Amino acid sequence: MTVSVTFAPHDEAFRQDVRSFIAENYPAELRVANPETDLTKEQSLLWHRILFRAGRLAPHWPKEYGGPGWTTVQQYIWDQETALAGTLPPLAFSVTMVGPVIYTFGNAVQKARFLPRILSGDDWWCQGYSEREAGSDLASLKCKAVRDGDHYIVNGHKIWTTLAQHADWIFCLVRTDVSAKPQRGISFLLIDMTTPGITVRPIITIDGSHEINEIFFEDVRVPAENLIGEENKGWDYAKFLLGNERTSMAGTGHARRALAELKSVAAQERAGGAPLLADADFARQVARTEIDLAALEFTELRMISALSAGRDPGAGASLLKIRGTEVRQRIAELTHRAIGSYGMVLRHELALGHNEPAPGPDYGHTATERYLNTRKLSIYGGSNEIQRNIIAKAVLGL
Repeated sequence: MTVSVTFAPHDEAFRQDVRSFIAENYPAELRVANPETDLTKEQSLLWHRILFRAGRLAPHWPKEYGGPGWTTVQQYIWDQETALAGTLPPLAFSVTMVGPVIYTFGNAVQKARFLPRILSGDDWWCQGYSEREAGSDLASLKCKAVRDGDHYIVNGHKIWTTLAQHADWIFCLVRTDVSAKPQRGISFLLIDMTTPGITVRPIITIDGSHEINEIFFEDVRVPAENLIGEENKGWDYAKFLLGNERTSMAGTGHARRALAELKSVAAQERAGGAPLLADADFARQVARTEIDLAALEFTELRMISALSAGRDPGAGASLLKIRGTEVRQRIAELTHRAIGSYGMVLRHELALGHNEPAPGPDYGHTATERYLNTRKLSIYGGSNEIQRNIIAKAVLGL
């Protein structure tokens, strides 16, 4: 089942232009199995800088801050077409997360200082939210910032910090008032990663890759001018950021691309002498997933329609986050099952062998890494359990 959307003639022309732009400009060297770990920092920025030069980098930003001035429908088309084409998105921590916080809540000096360097790719940002015992319960964070004249002195720890090994800056939630209610004593600080007292320590994941890190702050002096908005109001800015992140996590374009790959794999793999896709039970699970994806796409389109009309979609971001991540996890699980034993070997285990070719079809060589990586989708950005609590309160009034 495929959701068929009829666009107005000018929007259809825009979609064709997007497809042509990608086909003509996307670097072939970025088409790797796991771009988060298989590319260098400079390679990761290639597409970012191409988009920047073309004025297409930040489709959701207002034009006054460097966005292209596209309509909500055009933004949706761009997101869908780039995902379907399998392009590497610009770094979300910079463009999707901290950028909108700065242009919405930052002062004029902060906007002039940080926004152009986010757009150009000169600054690579990471996110300092989670801590030990402060993941889903983020308001219990303990990383502390004490005002000392024109600076804050930051001490504490952050964990699961994605791609911090490349970062020039980190946006951090820090506790500035230990006596206030948890959500009221938090501030939003921008911290230069070259500041003395910062230590980045890698966390090697089960697939042998280095994508996440923990960060230690020891008497780190941060200029008070790097405070976003008001002191102790950081929770409000954090919720704004997470709302943007969750909306983008519906991932319907990525899911449609992954679903097409699943069908291709299942058509090639055999079960009882016939294609796996002909197996009634497996075909039923694929169909169920495809139906759920179609329902998610229609829900996303309803929210796009509401936004286009200037209406607030309410707790819709939480709904998109839950269903979007569940669908993508299910597709990854079914793909891994379809590939079977050929997908069980991790690439770093192959590297420990005798440089022999990996067994089985090419699509099996990174299946386990991709399956394991999708397990995090329902956790980051606020776990799906937290999203259900938000919907229960905001929609159902429980």
